[in-house]
Amino acid sequence: MAVIETAEKMLPASLRPAGGRLLRMLGDIMTRRGEKAAAQRMALTAFAIRVISAALAFLSQIILARLMGEYEYGIFVFVWVLIVLFGDLSCLGFHTAIVRFLPQYKASGAFEEIRGLTGTARIFGLLSGTAVLAIGMIGLHLFGDRIQSYYVVPIFLGLLAMPMIALGDILEGTSRANHWPVMALSPVYIIRPILIITCMLVAIGLGAPHTAVTAMQAALVATYLTALGQYVATLIRLRRHYHQGPSKIDFLSWLSVAFPIFLIEGVSFLLTNSDVVVVGIFLEPHEVAIYFAAAKTMALVHFINFSVKAASGPRFSSIIAEGSRAELAAAAFDAARWTFWPALAVGLVVLAAGHVLLSLFGGAFTAGYVLMAILLAGILAKALVGPAETLLMMAGKQNICVALYAGALTSNVTLNILLIPHFGIEGAAIATASAMGVEAVLLHLAVRRTLGIALFAFARPASAGNDMEA
Repeated sequence: MAVIETAEKMLPASLRPAGGRLLRMLGDIMTRRGEKAAAQRMALTAFAIRVISAALAFLSQIILARLMGEYEYGIFVFVWVLIVLFGDLSCLGFHTAIVRFLPQYKASGAFEEIRGLTGTARIFGLLSGTAVLAIGMIGLHLFGDRIQSYYVVPIFLGLLAMPMIALGDILEGTSRANHWPVMALSPVYIIRPILIITCMLVAIGLGAPHTAVTAMQAALVATYLTALGQYVATLIRLRRHYHQGPSKIDFLSWLSVAFPIFLIEGVSFLLTNSDVVVVGIFLEPHEVAIYFAAAKTMALVHFINFSVKAASGPRFSSIIAEGSRAELAAAAFDAARWTFWPALAVGLVVLAAGHVLLSLFGGAFTAGYVLMAILLAGILAKALVGPAETLLMMAGKQNICVALYAGALTSNVTLNILLIPHFGIEGAAIATASAMGVEAVLLHLAVRRTLGIALFAFARPASAGNDMEA
């Protein structure tokens, strides 16, 4: 309270009433106990990490673009998006299944199941990532002559990072389920970007060429260092909380939940990244670079949804296990509001500074400003329903999401294929924004139909139905 009162006195008189309320609200969140307060603290921590990580990612992309030029930078971002995409998919949903099961096991004191779940997930992630690596290498050998020559070596290097990307996702899910936001988010979103730039600068300093191949080598080293360090830190903390002891493994039950989640998140992740992939297939690397720079700049808004999603998953799971329908509805509306209003504020600020931000990548990148405005419309449409997909998955409705995301992905890819040949990168932005709108509508209808909650950022909890279907 002394800190808050001191901070209030330092504010200008005109800002003191509103600022004081905000400071007191933050103080209450940081000191209050309970599941809601824990979720809010995790959201704030995740938000802070994502702010820092967004700034680091943005800065790192600027440095890479300046070092390589738009052509080589376009090659790098296209390949790196593909590698991260398939690396995340290789977990087959286990990283989110941990968030679903671990809080419930913890609430019932089932530590044997927790040890079995976390250990099995780590092994599974490594094995599945290695399997995708092997499949990718076989595909590259068989069809390498059909791929543009400038993509072959970067893809080869990227495939080698696949097991560590999968392991990192499993470790992130483990930390999220335990309400450890710093350990969950900082390795991939803070440490890895710093290491990529550091390795790139060291390589160039040693005489390496300013190419996408050098950037992929830097990304490979950074990925291994990050994942191995995260593994050691997570293992130490798990043993401190749950101690060593017998493990109970229920692999088939976990897989039965993880695989539908994989289908949901896989289609969702494809939906998020399909625009860059399709642009890379149809257009030249320098156009990929411009589109990616615009999308990366607007990604400063995406971290709002990511932060709320990271905090809401464990909270939804705990309420479903122990709480009431009214509590679940209130948590869902809180999450939607926590998503939309900050996204609107940050989005308008980023758009206002768009020309300046894009010019940091290089003079040619300012051509992407129109794309930013188009993409913001889609981001805000999605933000209106908050982390609706997380709510459905935690409520055991993951199978319903598959068809919805498949429909949104189909519309996204179809629109991209139809619009890119005629409108270029502007067509890709329109297709992506439209697909986000379709996704938001489908999620709203699914939540309303299955859970009886009319989830919308402007709605009130009273609009929730009285019953949830089993």
